[in-house]
Amino acid sequence: MTRIGKHPVLDVPQDRKEVEFYFDGQKMVGYEGEAVSSALFANGIRRFSVHKRGNTPQGIFCANGQCSQCTVIIDGFPQKSCITPLRAGMKIETMIGVPKIVEDDRPLGKYERRNEVCDVLVIGGGPSGLTSTIELAKLGFKVILVDDKAKLGGKLLLQTHKFFGSEQDCFAGTRGIDIAHKLEEEVRSYPNVKIFTETSVIGVFKDKKAGLFVKNRNYVTVDFSGLILSSGAREKSVVFPGNDLPGVYGAGAFQTLVNRDLVKAASKILIIGSGNVGLIGAYHALQAGIQVAAIVEIAPNITGYKVHADKIKRMGVPIYLGTTVIAAEGNGRLEKVTVAEVDNCWNPILETARTYDVDTLLVAVGLSSADELYTLAEQYGFNVIKTGDCGEIAEASSAMIGGRIAGLNMAKSLGRNDIVIDESLYKKAEILKSRPGKTHELEIPELTAQFRPKFTCLQEIPCNPCTTVCAKKAIRLKNRLGTIMDTPYFDGECLACGMCVAACPGLAVSLVRKCSDTKAEIVLPYEFNCTAKEGDTMPLTDIDGKVLESGRITKIAYNKKYKTYLITFEVSAENAPLIAGIRVQDESVTKPRDKADFIAIPENGVVCRCEHVTVKEIVDFIRENEVRDVNQLKQIRVGMGACGSKTCSVLMPRIFKMAGVDWSEVTPGRKRPLTVETPMFAIINEEEK
Repeated sequence: MTRIGKHPVLDVPQDRKEVEFYFDGQKMVGYEGEAVSSALFANGIRRFSVHKRGNTPQGIFCANGQCSQCTVIIDGFPQKSCITPLRAGMKIETMIGVPKIVEDDRPLGKYERRNEVCDVLVIGGGPSGLTSTIELAKLGFKVILVDDKAKLGGKLLLQTHKFFGSEQDCFAGTRGIDIAHKLEEEVRSYPNVKIFTETSVIGVFKDKKAGLFVKNRNYVTVDFSGLILSSGAREKSVVFPGNDLPGVYGAGAFQTLVNRDLVKAASKILIIGSGNVGLIGAYHALQAGIQVAAIVEIAPNITGYKVHADKIKRMGVPIYLGTTVIAAEGNGRLEKVTVAEVDNCWNPILETARTYDVDTLLVAVGLSSADELYTLAEQYGFNVIKTGDCGEIAEASSAMIGGRIAGLNMAKSLGRNDIVIDESLYKKAEILKSRPGKTHELEIPELTAQFRPKFTCLQEIPCNPCTTVCAKKAIRLKNRLGTIMDTPYFDGECLACGMCVAACPGLAVSLVRKCSDTKAEIVLPYEFNCTAKEGDTMPLTDIDGKVLESGRITKIAYNKKYKTYLITFEVSAENAPLIAGIRVQDESVTKPRDKADFIAIPENGVVCRCEHVTVKEIVDFIRENEVRDVNQLKQIRVGMGACGSKTCSVLMPRIFKMAGVDWSEVTPGRKRPLTVETPMFAIINEEEK
């Protein structure tokens, strides 16, 4: 099996129970309770189904229950493998074409109508759902919290990096996985909170009820007075030839496989998108021992935090701006990806094309809010609030503050007029979701005989852990803005304790001192499995990833609190002020083929992944039939697939523009219930035979 046996940050459980299951008749082994999709990946399975159109192979895309790419036949029934726990003896099959309806002519047995009652129903157990539940629970409200995963935490469970933001307000400097555990522990401490995990809310109804599909088995209705939607977001797709090949999937799905389920999901990856999700995805890949060929970004600028991008470049991953993917190709699964630079109109310049041999292409081109239930709840007149990514796409640090505000506002709407929400909460939420500000020049420190911190954090982003961990309070924020968006500087005495180096989420702090006219020492953070020892050398780079020299290791320390190695190097006094990081992967990993090798036919890009409808088919149909209503596209099966148009709907404005139609003149498509496929036996709650 392809598993991660050792990770620099994550603890690899030793007590997981192995179980046998079958895939297409072949015996395999997985861990009881893990997602079926992860068990299949660990056994080398990338093809989950074969589409009825052209017998094309299908793999996962979101691994978050939002699309239908991972559907397989489990014990005779089609089920999403990413939200179905593995059980011993499962018989799993590749879904070929359209699944058959299982024959069952047995008479209805005993059944049970199940109903729950609460003051507030919270949908989604991520950062905002957890904090809103905590606020309501403190005030004595009866809360039901529902999440479709086995553990609470949402995307926090996928985040092995340390958080930006404020240490006081949102655990800055703490890793996302650890924040999830803290919040879950607090939520579970309240007796007035009832938690449903492995449960999907499949619909909200006019009679002020919600329907829950509990553990893929039973149906429960809930009566509530208030509804908080913290259902997160789903990953956007992007159109290019081969975008539906097994091996092309979302960066969030990759993080789920690698960080949550400890599956080594790839050998070498390429990433589309330079936002924080793409940048962090590259970092997570390197930590898991997976090579990263490159990150490509169609825009002229990096869209995520500069400190993230600098960190990735120092580790040996190139970022190509003004560049896009023009083709993904392979025999039944991804084998190569071709990229090219774009002109001023974002059209690919084919003579600049280059081809990379990779087995995985991560799509990190943004998120769209999973807010369909909010629209329906508003229509029905519910007392409803949305928060987190469901309300606005932002960092998880902002979501935690937003969840607190949502919980307090819900309490007020339910009659707690005594509650006064501190205006500072709103200000903090705004700061934490701020886009990056100005980028300042790198300041070259003057070396002294005493260690002092050196900063390569140049961009205004919300972050302050280095200031809060300094024992001498000698690290402060420059008072340009008067908020945690300001960049840090050193003024005072340094104890060389290394806490600022270990705590920095961007690995953008080091300690440096001069030993002689020609020699210096520098202390750098390292968050990978460390096999080096004193006396070894490692390649050291400047802020942009250029190797300056090989530094000789004089000391290796490990900070248990931050799970970060602090490695001291002997380096030249000339380069010491410029050294910013440690190269992790060799430059040869990032080399493309000597000659580009691709067949680029962009019209063949798949838009509707479920029904395999291409760009050309949709554009031709719009033009030929003068389509001005997205619902008309259902005639060619657009939006009629199992995901309920969740993936293709966000691409419609671009497709209509390609057909020469102004999107403002188009009637949007109607979303259809239910949100998750639910078998009739579950809705009936028929007694098992």
